[in-house]
Amino acid sequence: MNIELFIQRAEALHQQLADLYQTASVLPWIPPDLLPQAFKELYSSSKLVQLAAEELYHQNEELLKTRSLLEAERQHYYDLFEFAPDGYLVTNAEGIIQKANLKAAKLLNAPKHLLVDKSIINFIRLEERESFRSELNQLSQTDQTRELVVCLQQLHGEYFDAALTVVALYNQNGEINALRWLLRQIDQRQQQDINLVNNENYLLQNRPVNIYAKGENIPLHPFVIWYVRQGLVKLSTFCETGEEVLIGLAKTQMVFGANMTSLSIYQATALSDVELASINFTEIAATPILSHILLPKIQQRLQQTESFLAIAGRRRVEDRLYHLLELLQQEIGESVADGTRFIVRFTHEDIASACCTTRVTITRLMGKLQQQGLIGFDEKKHILIKRLGVR
Repeated sequence: MNIELFIQRAEALHQQLADLYQTASVLPWIPPDLLPQAFKELYSSSKLVQLAAEELYHQNEELLKTRSLLEAERQHYYDLFEFAPDGYLVTNAEGIIQKANLKAAKLLNAPKHLLVDKSIINFIRLEERESFRSELNQLSQTDQTRELVVCLQQLHGEYFDAALTVVALYNQNGEINALRWLLRQIDQRQQQDINLVNNENYLLQNRPVNIYAKGENIPLHPFVIWYVRQGLVKLSTFCETGEEVLIGLAKTQMVFGANMTSLSIYQATALSDVELASINFTEIAATPILSHILLPKIQQRLQQTESFLAIAGRRRVEDRLYHLLELLQQEIGESVADGTRFIVRFTHEDIASACCTTRVTITRLMGKLQQQGLIGFDEKKHILIKRLGVR
């Protein structure tokens, strides 16, 4: 029964009850004290049904409007997917194609309906399939976007070089729910450029390696970016009271430099023996490939800085300490038998500066965490995270 018909019947029932009440009120054999109460209850119930029907009608109208908006939104995103200038594929974790847009079908020279339920490996050149399977298996170990250069084979045997960009989507259990693929046909020059972008060694070609010992301050030049080939560098500033404030950590394959900050006081200190390569800003401006390589690394440093700022903005010292340990566990932790061990030693003074509090307070809170069995220390006084739990 549709909503309009239900409302019509409810209104008719309500009117029939009103007519019945008028008729029954003149019948002599019905007790006068019983009649008003019975019809009053029937009348009230009928009125409630009528009001409920009207409310249901309005809700249905709102639902139809929402559905219409969702359909329009779905169509919008479908058109973006379907008519995109690059090829798009959606597969499951094993690489079985679930969706393909028009450009992907054109690149692979196959109707869309023939692509569905086929493995993407079927379109990889036979000699490259083993390495491609290995790349596919490694996707479960990272949530980062991966760039691959492969030779694809069309449905009727034609080959072409392609750049594949793939990102994994995860469900609530941390399992891969789907893989999204971007397909682009490339020429030989583009393939060389992509290979350079994916090659960390390009940053080190013809560059001298500068070595700094643990505890040594690293000079900062206004037109130089340092690339960390090996080791860990502490980045800090000083507040008006002269106290040092930890604002970042540059680990292997990360970058840092004076031009990456607006702070008037900026200091870089080797937390371990480090190897650095210097890159001049003029070279970056003249070499698009170099800027392409460095951009994600600069973004990585900015994201880390934001994490330190978010920690400093928490009101409770206990929360600042907890989230700092969590961040350090992610940034410089290595798995050991008892948990996660920091690869370098952090003093209570270092931790206090990052938490914007005093060394005495950090000593007390760290002692409390150690008593609770959440953290510990190894023989070199490196922090060992046993379990931080959920906060």
